[in-house]
Amino acid sequence: MLTVHHLNNSRSQRVLWLLEELGVPYEIVRYQRQPSMLAPKELRAIHPLGKSPVITDNGNTIAESGAIVEYIVETYGNGRLIPPPGTPERLRYTYWLHYAEGSAMPLLVQKLLFTVIPKRAPALMRPMMKMAFGKVLATVVDPQLRQHIGFWESELTKSEWFAGNEFSAADIQMSFPLEAATARGGLDKTRPKAMAFLERIHARPAYNQALEKGGPYQVGR
Repeated sequence: MLTVHHLNNSRSQRVLWLLEELGVPYEIVRYQRQPSMLAPKELRAIHPLGKSPVITDNGNTIAESGAIVEYIVETYGNGRLIPPPGTPERLRYTYWLHYAEGSAMPLLVQKLLFTVIPKRAPALMRPMMKMAFGKVLATVVDPQLRQHIGFWESELTKSEWFAGNEFSAADIQMSFPLEAATARGGLDKTRPKAMAFLERIHARPAYNQALEKGGPYQVGR
């Protein structure tokens, strides 16, 4: 049976959601973040980098969100949650599937780190680090995030879902950047199309079933 090595408050929540959408049986092995927010060393026994998400299935160990989504859809999807080959929707699907981790999430991780690190610095260093990191956020990270959020909003004016008029695995992949952006990146009601996207995914039964199985989920951490 397919096993999801599930780290709490992590992107592996999307894997559970995808499996719920497809009705694929799976089991969960749970891991808890350390106080440093890093994954525990036990995950290195599954994959050398010790990162999440990672799945094991039929003797295969697969890491990286995009690779996992592609594997599950190809192996278990039977044509579901992916547009037909050779269509404009398929091209958009492929783009968003890889954009989520390749372009969107690095900025959101920077936003989190540059916000958290000064708070955890020694008291004497905290004001200086807060000023330095705040300048990087204000001049580099935040402007880029605003550009990306505007891009999402623009694209979602073209169709309800990222790849077209039908819900796909690309929307599952894109869910994490949008949820993270609402928590810490500046996505709010001034971007009604993006917020409506979040409302639609939060209403999906499989999304909520995955939350029940995955446990408490605070994407803004």
